[in-house]
Amino acid sequence: MTPTRQASVRLTQFAHGGGCACKIPPGELEEVVSGLGAPLTGGGTSLLVGLATGDDAAVVTVPGQDLALVATADFFTPVVDDPYDWGRIAAANALSDVYAMGGRPVLAVNLLAWPRDRLPFELAREVLRGGLDIATEAGCHVGGGHSVDDPEPKYGMAVTGVADPARLLRNDTGRAGLPLSLTKPLGLGVLNNRHKATGERFEQAVATMTALNRDASAAALAAGATCATDVTGFGLLGHLHKLARASGVTAVLDTAAVPYLDGAREAVRDGYVSGGTRRNLEWVAPFTDFGGTDADTRLLLADAQTSGGLLVAGEVPGAPVVGELVPRGPHSIVLR
Repeated sequence: MTPTRQASVRLTQFAHGGGCACKIPPGELEEVVSGLGAPLTGGGTSLLVGLATGDDAAVVTVPGQDLALVATADFFTPVVDDPYDWGRIAAANALSDVYAMGGRPVLAVNLLAWPRDRLPFELAREVLRGGLDIATEAGCHVGGGHSVDDPEPKYGMAVTGVADPARLLRNDTGRAGLPLSLTKPLGLGVLNNRHKATGERFEQAVATMTALNRDASAAALAAGATCATDVTGFGLLGHLHKLARASGVTAVLDTAAVPYLDGAREAVRDGYVSGGTRRNLEWVAPFTDFGGTDADTRLLLADAQTSGGLLVAGEVPGAPVVGELVPRGPHSIVLR
C-alpha cells in the first residue's frame, strides 16, 4: 500500500459501483439470456462458441480459411480514480476475453459513456489514452469507437481477435484428472473497494490489472491446454462453477494454494467487500461444498475481480496449481 495520491477529481465517486463488481449478478444474467442463442442458418460461417456455456467470447469460423474470429465487448464504471490507469485496466480486461479463448486481439473500438456536464473531457482523453497504450502493447489496432452522454462514466472496448479453430481454449472442454492453474492472485475486488472508500492507492492491484493475459494464454496453448476461462466479475468460484458445469466435472479447490494480493485479507477483515462479491457467493453456494472454509476465505474466493488472471485446466509454467478436476459429483465445487 502506498500513501494516497492526491487528485483533483476522484472518478470512483461518480459511479455506484466499480469495475467488474458492477456486473449484473450471474444468476439474473443467465435468466435474462436464456433461450436467446438461436442458431443462424446459412451465411457460410459456423458459430463455434456462443451463449450456450457462458464462455468468455463468441467464436465463428471464417469460410474457406483455417481461421476463427473471436468477438467480445467489455466496459465498466471507474475502478480507480486515475483516468489513465482506468483506461489501461479496462482495455486489458476487454482484451483478456480474447486471450481466454486462445486468440490474439487484432482490432478494438472504444466504448465511452461520459457525463459531459460534470466531468471535463481532458479526463476522458486520459482514459482513452490509457486504453490505446494497452492495446498498442498487445499489438491490437484501435479504430475509433462510440460515445454517449451518460450520468455515470463508463469505458471499455469491443474487441475482435483471431484464433486457430483447432486450438481454442474453451470452458466446456475440461476433463477429470486435469490440474487447475491460476495465473494472477485474487483480491483485486476488495482492494479496489477500499480504494473507492478511502482513496488509498494500491500499486500491486493496478500492476496486476494492467498486466495482459497474453503470455499466460500462449503458455497454456503451448502446454496443450484446451480448457480455460478468465477470472473477472463472478469471482474465482463463479467462473470455476461455470467451467465445471459446462465440462460435466467437479472442481476440487485447494484453498491453501490460492494466491492473494498483499492487503487483500486485511481489506476483507475491515469490511471492504462489494455487493457484487456477496452476490457471487450467494449464487455459487448451492453448488459448492465449502467444508471447513472460513467466512473471509469464502468471500475472497468469490471476490469480484477486474482484469483477473486465467484459470486453466492444465499446468501453466510459473502459475500455481490450485486444484484439480475430478469426475462429476453432487457439487460443482469442493473446497479443501
